Amino acid sequence: MFAQLGYYICVPFAWLTRLFYSLTGSYAAAIFLFTLVVKLVLLPFQLKSKKSMLRMNRLQGRVKDIQTRYANNKQRQQEEMADLYAREGINPASGCLWSFLPFPILIALYSIIRLPLRYFMSLSNDTIEQIRTLATSMGYQAAEGRNVYDQIYLTKFVHENWSSFQGKFDGLIDLNYNFLGLDLADTARNVIGQFPGGGWPVWGLLLLPIVAALAQLAMSIVSMRGNAAADNGSGKTMMYMMPLLTVWMGYSFPAALMIYWIANAVLSTLQELFLNKKFNEILDREETDKEREKREKRYAKYEQQKAMMQQRSGAPAQQGSKKKQQQRREQQRKGPATTENGKIGGRPYARGRSYSEDHYTE
Repeated sequence: MFAQLGYYICVPFAWLTRLFYSLTGSYAAAIFLFTLVVKLVLLPFQLKSKKSMLRMNRLQGRVKDIQTRYANNKQRQQEEMADLYAREGINPASGCLWSFLPFPILIALYSIIRLPLRYFMSLSNDTIEQIRTLATSMGYQAAEGRNVYDQIYLTKFVHENWSSFQGKFDGLIDLNYNFLGLDLADTARNVIGQFPGGGWPVWGLLLLPIVAALAQLAMSIVSMRGNAAADNGSGKTMMYMMPLLTVWMGYSFPAALMIYWIANAVLSTLQELFLNKKFNEILDREETDKEREKREKRYAKYEQQKAMMQQRSGAPAQQGSKKKQQQRREQQRKGPATTENGKIGGRPYARGRSYSEDHYTE
């Protein structure tokens, strides 16, 4: 069931990659355009979470103040935090979902790259076996044992002997893995034994994982610069661990996947730079009386809903913010509640509310 579900997830991505390959004739260009389109499709969904995150960054001082004041009362701390987010119109969980989206996309693209006959060309298993049989009769030798990249090697053999396969199988595509002299079907681990010789085809494959790691490091630095909450020990550890993991994985995966990682990191960095600048300008404009009044209305609505829930549960309702503000204004209008005897200059409570000089006289 999971294999069938994975197939249907890969179908639209494979169709998109195949479309771009038919238009450009370049496998690397098809992967780059695929990455660009996916980023543009996901952008509208990420805008709201990005704006919410930047607004949360501006509240870090107030959040830390609440955490300090109520360090020994976790329940009150959570209530104050929820109250702060409600007043500012922020949903702290709004960006969680979108942060996980790149992973299924990466897994789907890896399947498309690893199984080009099944996913990229959408050929049936029977057709693939027929192609394999013809290739074997022509001298193709499959790798011994179970090789996860067997379809890639078979696809390369078809490309090298395209005249013998052309027109014999519906849907079969002459897939060219060459890009700037590099074989995108190969892995850096397979050619590392030829280093330092082998020329550019070897050096280029060995450099791709390093370039992918550096691009991801740059993306992480820009993302952390716009996210004050991630500027901590664990956030900085992940910032350096992920590029190292990219290098390690990059030497085992086909070079075509490195093209995706590089393109995704570069486009994400440019997106972060643009959105940080744009939304910071928007947030600066929103710090006006009009916008502040809107937030106050949202907060008043939140207080009403909270009071209704408390009434339903039988708990005593707290006074709303509007009533408190009216009480404060009334108190300011009446002035300090003390007698003239209790004042010293401009300090109304210097001697207390009921001070009297004749209190102890007979």
